[in-house]
Amino acid sequence: MNSLLKSISYIFHPLIMPLLGVLFYFSKSPRFIPSEIIQAKIVSLFILTIILPILLYLILKLIGLVNTVNLKTTKERIYPLILNCIVIILVLQRILTPAQSIELVELYFFFIGILISNMACLLLAIMKFKASIHMIAISGVIMFFIALSIHFSININGTLALMFIIMGAIATSRLHLKAHTYVELIIGVFIGIIPQLILVTYWL
Repeated sequence: MNSLLKSISYIFHPLIMPLLGVLFYFSKSPRFIPSEIIQAKIVSLFILTIILPILLYLILKLIGLVNTVNLKTTKERIYPLILNCIVIILVLQRILTPAQSIELVELYFFFIGILISNMACLLLAIMKFKASIHMIAISGVIMFFIALSIHFSININGTLALMFIIMGAIATSRLHLKAHTYVELIIGVFIGIIPQLILVTYWL
């Protein structure tokens, strides 16, 4: 059981959540988007949101600014969160700019929400509060899914049920591993949901 709960934290790592939101968007969007554009966006986002953060983490570990991938202390979280904010800004400026991809406006505001959530988490880390990044990531994606279902008038009840089960599994995993308290998990959920909920008004 310990191995299963530990593996959940790695399988549903926060790094994969933005790309999961992007893949879901392209699979459900009723708009015609050329496959070449979809592939280019997915590959670019995979490199920037997954590969690049992993390389940056390895550099931070090499120079001694972080000790483990779990970022157990608030001090360890500061530099990775700053770098992640920079990565998201690069995504917004180079890949999802409204001027270049007006048909992808939903994804643009999705990543704006991710940026705001990251900045809020960074601020809390500076204040020595360790909000759950896992819960921030999964709750933000779920809120985006709900907004897309309303926006595109599609029934995704099965997907949402699965996502809530995954959210529960992640929360259980983090508690079992003593990585977070109940309060840190709950604060993480709010930090993930609220920016996405506010930004919905700009594209829904």
